[in-house]
Amino acid sequence: MEHLFSGVATALITPFRGGGIDYESAERLLCAQTAANIPALVIAGTTGESPALTYREFDDLLRFARARYRGVLIAGCGANCTARAAELATLAAHAGADALLAVTPYYNKATRAGLAAHYRALCAVGKPVIVYHVPSRTGLRLTMDDYRALAAVDGICGVKEASGDLSLLHALAAESGDRWGIWTGNDDAIRAAMRLGADGVISVVSNLLPRETAELAESSVPRGDAEADRRSLELHRRLSERIASLSWEVNPVPVKHVAARMGLCLPEYRLPLTPPAAETARRLDALWG
Repeated sequence: MEHLFSGVATALITPFRGGGIDYESAERLLCAQTAANIPALVIAGTTGESPALTYREFDDLLRFARARYRGVLIAGCGANCTARAAELATLAAHAGADALLAVTPYYNKATRAGLAAHYRALCAVGKPVIVYHVPSRTGLRLTMDDYRALAAVDGICGVKEASGDLSLLHALAAESGDRWGIWTGNDDAIRAAMRLGADGVISVVSNLLPRETAELAESSVPRGDAEADRRSLELHRRLSERIASLSWEVNPVPVKHVAARMGLCLPEYRLPLTPPAAETARRLDALWG
């Protein structure tokens, strides 16, 4: 299966206004990504507060994005109920999504057989599926044996590896990189992941710094080019503190706060997410200017 994209996919925030989706700000966000030539977007992922979206909002938001964005459109379809995830996947397919991003089921953690059955149900919708591995959120940590079992599921096209385990990412890229796309889900690991064989990143910081994030990913591809290596290291160092700041509270609280300061959206969240604590907001404001 051909890889969906190389470089950066932005996990786009979902802007709200007065309790509903703020489509004026959504258009502003989409335009910023298009202007930076970002090749792929994730709509209604967890950075987009997907657990708090209704089915109708999910469908409307995807259709809105599809009408305005010509790159690869990936829909977040994660759920710990396979039937709900499959419903979201079906809505996404009809709304024009090119692919689906689905987190491993959380809380009611599946066995290896259950995982395979879950992803088979999503792949049956007919769109390429990206497995999202983020044990800090799900409580389930995959091994290479788990990935080998998932490799037998027809329709999986790649992995968002957000475990923070670079050894696992390296092994996965070495063993499965010829048939799967491998994308890190950790902005602080872009440089290292690209040098270990990743195809790119599904990024949070690119909501705010799309051009810089794309340049970091591109310059980090190993080519034996000393100048590119120097540039990637310089960019990594320059962005590292800002990347770290987006984890000062649970994602997407910090990124949406900074986006609001940049005039991209309002600082509005849906419960259980709330605005950052006063001290966190002060530190974010001081760092981001």
